[in-house]
Amino acid sequence: MNAELIKAIVILPGTALVYVPGALLWIAAGTSADMVPAEITGTRLWIGLVAVVIGLAIAVWTVRLFLTVGKGTPAPWAPPRRLVVRGPYRYVRNPMITGVLFMLAGESLILGSWPVAGWMLGFFLLNSLYFVLVEEPGLERRLGEDYRHYKANVPRWIPRLTPWELGQEE
Repeated sequence: MNAELIKAIVILPGTALVYVPGALLWIAAGTSADMVPAEITGTRLWIGLVAVVIGLAIAVWTVRLFLTVGKGTPAPWAPPRRLVVRGPYRYVRNPMITGVLFMLAGESLILGSWPVAGWMLGFFLLNSLYFVLVEEPGLERRLGEDYRHYKANVPRWIPRLTPWELGQEE
């Protein structure tokens, strides 16, 4: 693993999945918003674990595509140099965030934490603003017409029913 990828993992998913939820759990400890961990035999635990595994699989898949196809990392300071239109990126523009949302949903279920569930919503809203105001304009400048064509055909959050290929007209 290269240093930029390690830095990206420690900072980005580390903040979303560990540091912020940890701070929220610490702040909520001993209050009515304190966590109520799932029972080992409870349905909530198993649904949460499934969500975490799905999210982790999506995250690993998308990071791998950024490394191998895009020749970069998920981090804004070392972004992919090429547009990635493979795997889940053929259906939706931001599957990496979807993976993190699945992991946060699983985390909130397993820990029984409303503050973590609230952070999941906040994380989605922050990313929605960031993508519209910063990331997408940057991608248009960096990747040009290919990205504009991709953006016009692949939804930001709700996946297409059929895969899209670069160069495909719709």
